[in-house]
Amino acid sequence: MIPMAERTAPPAPETPSTPGAEASAPAAPSAWSPLRQPVFRALWLGALASNLGLWIQNAAGSWDMTSLSSAPLHVALLQTASSFPVFLVGLPAAAFGDIFDRRRLLIGFATWMAFISAILAALSFTNSLTPESLLALTFALGLGAALSAPLWQALLPTLVDRAEVAPAITLGGVAINIARGLGPAIGGIGIALAGSAPVYAFNALAFGAVIFQVVRWKQERPRPSLPPERVVGAIIAGLRFARRAPALQSVLLRAAAFILAGSALWALLPVVARRELQLSPLRFGLLLGCIGVGALAGAAFLPRFRARLGVDRLVLTASILYAGTMLVLAHVRSEPPLYLAMFATGVAWIAVLSSLNVAAASAAPGWVQSRALGLYLLVFQGGQAAGSLAWGTLAGRAGTDVTLTLAAAILLVGLLVGVRHRLAAVNKEHVQPVAAWTEPVLAHPVAIEAGPVLVQRRYLVRDENRAAFLRLARDLESHRRRDGAITWGLFEDLALPGTFLETFLVATWAEHLRQHQRVTAADGKIIDAIAEISRPEEVSHLLDAYAPADAEMGEEHAHADESHPH
Repeated sequence: MIPMAERTAPPAPETPSTPGAEASAPAAPSAWSPLRQPVFRALWLGALASNLGLWIQNAAGSWDMTSLSSAPLHVALLQTASSFPVFLVGLPAAAFGDIFDRRRLLIGFATWMAFISAILAALSFTNSLTPESLLALTFALGLGAALSAPLWQALLPTLVDRAEVAPAITLGGVAINIARGLGPAIGGIGIALAGSAPVYAFNALAFGAVIFQVVRWKQERPRPSLPPERVVGAIIAGLRFARRAPALQSVLLRAAAFILAGSALWALLPVVARRELQLSPLRFGLLLGCIGVGALAGAAFLPRFRARLGVDRLVLTASILYAGTMLVLAHVRSEPPLYLAMFATGVAWIAVLSSLNVAAASAAPGWVQSRALGLYLLVFQGGQAAGSLAWGTLAGRAGTDVTLTLAAAILLVGLLVGVRHRLAAVNKEHVQPVAAWTEPVLAHPVAIEAGPVLVQRRYLVRDENRAAFLRLARDLESHRRRDGAITWGLFEDLALPGTFLETFLVATWAEHLRQHQRVTAADGKIIDAIAEISRPEEVSHLLDAYAPADAEMGEEHAHADESHPH
C-alpha cells in the first residue's frame, strides 16, 4: 500500500446555494412565481407540450381501442403499454440525467416521440391501425416519455432560486395535469371534428414544439472537477443511495400505496364513458377536461392548503377526496355529477402528485437527484402500469362498479402507510452540501481511476462516551456506504482501550473524491456530534500497491478542491 498523508485545515464556512440569500426566511413565493423567469417559462412550456402530446395520444388511442376491440382489458392495456417502459429504462434514464447533457437528451427523445406520432398518423390515415400496432406504438411513445420524464423533473427546479423550488416542482406537476386534462379534451374534440389521424398528426407537431423550445435554450455547463460517472456505476450509486436514504424510501412507499389503487380510475374511465354512458368523443374529452381544470384550480390554492394543513394532512385529505371520486365513477351514471367528480379528481390528484414530487426532490442531494426522481417515477408509473393491468383484468370479470369500489377501499387502507412514513420529515435543507472534509496532501499525482483506496481514521474516546460514540458510528457507516464505500469497519485497539480505528474501502480515487462532494448537512451534524465526544486524529489514504502508476486521464483530476474534514 502507498500511504498518503493528510494535513488538517479548518472547515470552510457553509454558504447558501443561492447568491444573495438572506438569513431571515423570505415570504413564501406564489404558486406561479417561477413563470416570471424567462428560461423557466420557456422550458416549462416545453415540458407542457411534451406531456400534452403524450396525453393527446393516450386519449385518442383509448378511444380508437374501444372501436378496435370490445375487451376492457385491451383498453386498460393501453395504460400499461404507456407506463411499462419505465420498468425497462427508468433507472438508466435517471442516471443519464445526472451524468450527460440534459439538453441533447431532451432534443433526442422529443424527436423520437415526434417520429412515433407521425407513424400513428400515417397508419390512421390509411385505416391500417390494429389493436396490436396501437399497443406497440403506444409502448414506443411511452418509451420516449420514460426516458425524458426524469430529465424534466430534475431540470425545472434547477432553473429557479432555492425559495422557489417547491413552486417549480408543483408547476412541473401542473404541466402534467394540464396536459392530462387538456390533452384528452383536444383529442376528443379532434376526433369528433376530424377523426383520429389529424389528432395524431397534431401530436407530432406538439413534440416539434418541444424540440423548438429546448433548442432555443442555451445551457451553461460548468466544467466538472471530476470525470462523469459511468452509466452502470451511476445506476449502482443511485440504488445504493436509495437503500440508505430513509426519507426517499418513505416517499417511494407513499407513492406506491397511492398509485396502485388510484390507477383504477384512469384505467377504467374510458370504459365507463364509452360503454356505460355512451359518451361521444367530444363529451368524453370534456369529462377529462374537467380533471385539467380541477388540477389548475388545485395548483392555484396549493401553497395555501399546504401551509394550513401541512403536507401529510394535505395528502390524507386529497387521498380521501380521490377515493370518493372513484366511488362516484363506480356508481353514478348521470353526467353532471361526473363532471363535478372529475373536477374534484383533478384537485385531489395535483395535491397528492405535487406533494410526492416535492418530497422526492427534497429527499436527495443534487448529485443524485435525477436518479432519486427516476426511482420515484419508476415506482409511480410502474405502479400505474401494474395497477391498470390488474384493475382492467378484474373489471372484465366483476364489472367496473365492483372494481372501482374495491380500488377506493384499498386506497383508503393504504393511507395507513403515512402513519409511519411521514412526508413532513423530508427536508431539503438536510441534503444540502456542506463543508466537512480536509484536503489530502499527496506525495505524487494519483491516477484518477486508480484503486481501490483504503481510508483510515483514528478516534480517541473516553469511557463515558463509548456507548454514544458507537451509536453515532452506525450513522457514520450508513453515510459512508451511501456515498461510495464498498466496505466499512470500526476496530478498537486491544492495547489501548478507547482507541478506535475507522476504515472504509472505495473502488477508485475518483470515487473517493466524489465522496468529498456528497457530504450533506445531516451528515455534518453526525460528524460534529462525533467530534464533540471524541478526539479524531490523523486520516490516511492507502492506495493498492499494484494500482497503475500513470494517470490515463491526466493529472488535472488527481487533486480535488476539497474543504471537508472526515
